[in-house]
Amino acid sequence: MKTRAAVLRDMKPAKPYSVSRPLEVVNLDLDSPGPEEVLIRIRAAGLCHSDLSVINGNRPRPMPMALGHEAAGEVVSLGDNVDDLSSGDHVILTFVPSCGHCLPCAEGRPALCEPGAKTNNAGTLLSGGIRLREDLSPVHHHLGCSAFAEYAVVSRRSLVKIDEDLPFIEAALFGCAVLTGVGAVINTAKLQAGQTTAVIGLGGVGLAALLGAIGAGASEVIAVDISDEKLAVAREMGATETVNATDKHAIEKIRDLTRGGVDIALEFAGSEKALEDAYRMTRRGGITVTAGLPAPHVNLPVNVVSLVAEERTLKGSYIGACVPIRDISRYVALYRAGKLPVNKLLSGVISLSEINEGFDRLDRGEAIRLVVEL
Repeated sequence: MKTRAAVLRDMKPAKPYSVSRPLEVVNLDLDSPGPEEVLIRIRAAGLCHSDLSVINGNRPRPMPMALGHEAAGEVVSLGDNVDDLSSGDHVILTFVPSCGHCLPCAEGRPALCEPGAKTNNAGTLLSGGIRLREDLSPVHHHLGCSAFAEYAVVSRRSLVKIDEDLPFIEAALFGCAVLTGVGAVINTAKLQAGQTTAVIGLGGVGLAALLGAIGAGASEVIAVDISDEKLAVAREMGATETVNATDKHAIEKIRDLTRGGVDIALEFAGSEKALEDAYRMTRRGGITVTAGLPAPHVNLPVNVVSLVAEERTLKGSYIGACVPIRDISRYVALYRAGKLPVNKLLSGVISLSEINEGFDRLDRGEAIRLVVEL
């Protein structure tokens, strides 16, 4: 069958993207789903910095590639050996398929699935296959999803079934922004009610973490960013304090506000400076969590004496250390109860033809989460 999809042919294009047009919306051939695969009608897909990192070359991937990984859609047809979904079911796509058999999966850590990481890096589905083609030449899959498209074939292990009354535009956010941000708070940092926290980097993931920290009962939630506009959004969402990261006294202010530093600092900006600041604003015995993804060559200088003598913890968090089938249902339940208002992350809805302009807005920090409606 044919599907329209947004394809990236070369990384590191000139800006603005509205002029260079790095993403080309074209008609591709889409093969039928293989064993343990599913054909999905994509209904909504969010624009994320992980997509932008591929476009700008910070996250090298094989080209050409059909981008998009944060999405929700509807089951169209099933490959062999898929007996727990039906045509018409609504699903959320997750960007790390879990094989269920490797050591991390066996330990209950599917976000670290080894075959999933290998095939994601190779631009294939979990099976190792490629189902997208252009003039008989393969087009790689982005994180097993390639969701900026009308249709996608994905592994059954990349899907979580959801209730049909959850709007697709909101459902899409749970596949990345909510899993990563809220999961970093709940699963990685294990925030306890009454603890203090700072959230550094207020994109979609950072603001989802802010909502998660509020929902988990943090006594103080300090929002940190270089954008006064995003700080204003954070205040509207319930941040108890906001600090502009460009203030040369920012860390001292946060340490003063929290009487020595926050219990938990969460960094989502994806820069060495932001992570260093997050570590410095964490108290003795505190936890610093990073889910930011800077360029692969970036390293972090850490004062080892403080790490040891102050019993600090520095942790990475990938896709919120999530178990998708468990966490998505829980976070959706919190959303329905009004305790996790992730709809506030939405900056607008665009068409597939507007995707380059959308990434310009994301790159300039003018949007939290734009969603392509298909």
